[in-house]
Amino acid sequence: MNRINIDLLTESELVDLNHRIVERLRMIRQLHAHKAMLEFRIGDRVSFQAHAGPPITGVLTRYNRKSVSVITEDGQRWNVSPQLLRPAESIAQPGKKDAHSSSKEVIPFRQK
Repeated sequence: MNRINIDLLTESELVDLNHRIVERLRMIRQLHAHKAMLEFRIGDRVSFQAHAGPPITGVLTRYNRKSVSVITEDGQRWNVSPQLLRPAESIAQPGKKDAHSSSKEVIPFRQK
């Protein structure tokens, strides 16, 4: 790897180097965000931790440039870094089947 002796650079060369470094870091962050976004699909139930308090759960509704949009059950819209998302734990309710569970029961549809 080439080493740059910054003590030999002029002010304008240092400013140019700084701009190139900032752009490179921005691109790396966007690649990380994009990779994290690919772990989820629009419509997935996700959760994330916001500040202090219980985890927030909602549905992923949109991919943004650096974040994703999540809408909670009470209608709040959050823009969240995809690195903070986790798949939402499904809570089985009595009488309801989990969307991910395989059911061998088939209830026929009755026509009148």
